[in-house]
Amino acid sequence: MPTTPRFATGIRRLFPGLILAAAATLMVVAPAGAAVPKGPSGLRFYTPPTKLTGKHGDLIRARAVTGSTALSAAARNYLVLYRSTSVRGKPVAVSGNISIPKGKAPKGGWPVVSWAHGTTGGADICAPSRTGAGGVAAQLNGWLQAGYAVARTDYEGLGTPGPHPYLIGASAGRSVTDIVTAAGQLDRRVGRRWAAVGVSQGGHAALFAGAVGPTWAPKLRLVGVDALAPGSHIKDEVEIARSLTSPSPLSVIGSLLVAGVIASDPATFKASGMLTPAAQALLPQVEQRCQDDLGKSDSWGGIAPAQILKDGYDRTALYRAFDESDPMRVTIKVPVLAQQGTDDQLVFPFFTDAVVDGLRTNGATVDYRKYPGADHNGVVGAGRADTDTWLAQRLK
Repeated sequence: MPTTPRFATGIRRLFPGLILAAAATLMVVAPAGAAVPKGPSGLRFYTPPTKLTGKHGDLIRARAVTGSTALSAAARNYLVLYRSTSVRGKPVAVSGNISIPKGKAPKGGWPVVSWAHGTTGGADICAPSRTGAGGVAAQLNGWLQAGYAVARTDYEGLGTPGPHPYLIGASAGRSVTDIVTAAGQLDRRVGRRWAAVGVSQGGHAALFAGAVGPTWAPKLRLVGVDALAPGSHIKDEVEIARSLTSPSPLSVIGSLLVAGVIASDPATFKASGMLTPAAQALLPQVEQRCQDDLGKSDSWGGIAPAQILKDGYDRTALYRAFDESDPMRVTIKVPVLAQQGTDDQLVFPFFTDAVVDGLRTNGATVDYRKYPGADHNGVVGAGRADTDTWLAQRLK
């Protein structure tokens, strides 16, 4: 029988191994980072704790991912849940992905590109952390190969419980910013320098991140904003759409806008007062279907934009809400790259012209590039070389 000292030593050697084995099922240990809760498997990961403690930007949980939602050029890909602040000023959990480059981090850590995705829908199933990066994967992988960490927010209410406040600027800007703070908590080799880049809905979000980011996350260093075909002039688009009496894809955007303002202020915006019976009947589908399915004839694609708002509805408060989230009104103190395709039939070039004029009037330094023949979906590819050069100038 071993002596007491030997027995005690054996226990000490045994217990740490048992503890680590148990902890591995509950924690993710990122290289050069602190252990963080791994969270439950499957879609339960997206359900946050009942009480959110800490500060905005704090990492709630993370788990390593592979497959279609992972970026192939990354050393590691993570699904994350992090804390932000909701459209109504309350703590909220937001989901997304963080991808870490291969190789050794430079002095000061890997800079971060916070990617803001374009419109996918308003339902949780439409979150890019569930569906993958899609057509922009090549560009995101290119950024990893260039030595940037890539953070991809889903935005508030996509993936996680609760409605998605579509094109509500403050919420989107905070989501894009806070995931950068979370990336630094996930892996300490991630640095403080970051840029916001986004297209369409994401171009709008990136501009609002440029407006709120420096004061919202002062420990980070925002070096610039790249907005591709940013959503803007929503009030004007709604007015134009109200004259369209045949079914149109614009009705899908209308459905997301309506759901977004209701999410932002349900006391002011009530479906029963705003919407026609046909639109009210379809409203639940915003939380059930993604963009393409919303455009089908049995959904919002089957009604005309003119059939969304009730005749006689007082649009004053609605238009005020749209104006408050118009990016041409924001003040951005870091360099801005604006990119626009000349054949865009969704975000009209003259709207982006006006956004650029507004940003410049408010003191921003804007480099504005247009791409002949590029449509709304083509602007990312057409502008890729300019985006990559612009990022390299600021993140190297």
